[in-house]
Amino acid sequence: MRFDPGVLAGYLSPLLGGFVDTIWLCVLSAILACVLGIALVVGRRRGPRALVVLIDVYMALTLGMPLLVLLYVTFYVLPDFGLLLPAPVVGVVTLAIYYAPYVAQVIQAAIGAVPAGTIEAGVALGMPPLAIARRIVAPQALPLLLPALIGLFKDSALLSVISVHEFMFVAKGVVSETYAPLEVYFAVALVYWAATAALAHATRHWERRIARTHGLVPGR
Repeated sequence: MRFDPGVLAGYLSPLLGGFVDTIWLCVLSAILACVLGIALVVGRRRGPRALVVLIDVYMALTLGMPLLVLLYVTFYVLPDFGLLLPAPVVGVVTLAIYYAPYVAQVIQAAIGAVPAGTIEAGVALGMPPLAIARRIVAPQALPLLLPALIGLFKDSALLSVISVHEFMFVAKGVVSETYAPLEVYFAVALVYWAATAALAHATRHWERRIARTHGLVPGR
């Protein structure tokens, strides 16, 4: 079998378009996952007992379920109950639902890592809750949160199974036209590796910068 990257020459534009679509899907999913994750933390810490139980059940089910299974449920089962949504919306919402518990766990770990005296000092100084979250909790949470969002980016490739127009979905179409799976999937793997490596590097840089700014010990 001969490796001929030249077969991709006529498909760079659609592949690039698919990759851009993947970026937008991941950004929207990450924002929604963070919002849901914060809501989960607030609900567990401030909500009534019944709400805490519901949140614990949801987190346990989601953390113990493969993302692919959840995608099939949201895309193929929910329409039977009258909930029919476009594939991109299903993809974004499913990724957010799946990663929100991870976000919640990171935020809870960050809150637990902050000495109680630090938060009490912020309260004593009259800092509002949002300022405490931004200036005390966020520096602890962000370095832990970003690797989880990198996982979200990699898992976005699974959205192709429900026909979401993203990088992997476009790559499958190129393979069906060129009959060159080796070249196409090698290029796709290389792009995913380069993107995740860049995100990991940015994460380490951001972690060191936050550590210097807030006087924290950076992770290794």
